[in-house]
Amino acid sequence: MSPIDRPDDRAASVFRFGMELIAWVATPWALWSSSVPLALLSAVALIGLPTVFSTPGDKRHVIVAVPGYVTIMLVGLHLIAAVAAAWVVWHAVAAALVSVAAVVTVVLELPRWRWLLTRGSSR
Repeated sequence: MSPIDRPDDRAASVFRFGMELIAWVATPWALWSSSVPLALLSAVALIGLPTVFSTPGDKRHVIVAVPGYVTIMLVGLHLIAAVAAAWVVWHAVAAALVSVAAVVTVVLELPRWRWLLTRGSSR
């Protein structure tokens, strides 16, 4: 695969989106009892950052172009937030399932991440 060819990441996309949804729900939920403003800010950040910042070639519409490693860090942020928040707010069985889904997501994301690391902000 050349650096230009974007890998097929349909399965990874399903898991990535599922983990994003979990992060969007569980993180504000976990923070709500401590700080309502922080809970709201977490939701805005988790939804807004990947909407605004993306790597050219990874999404159709790029508002602010960033290198591939930034996109990888944003996915990592969602995975960490989803797992941490799940362990705070949900039953251990549900949190364990979220943790397993996060590991599966990372494994499925590896080809895309390798590709993203070849992408600079100027492309």
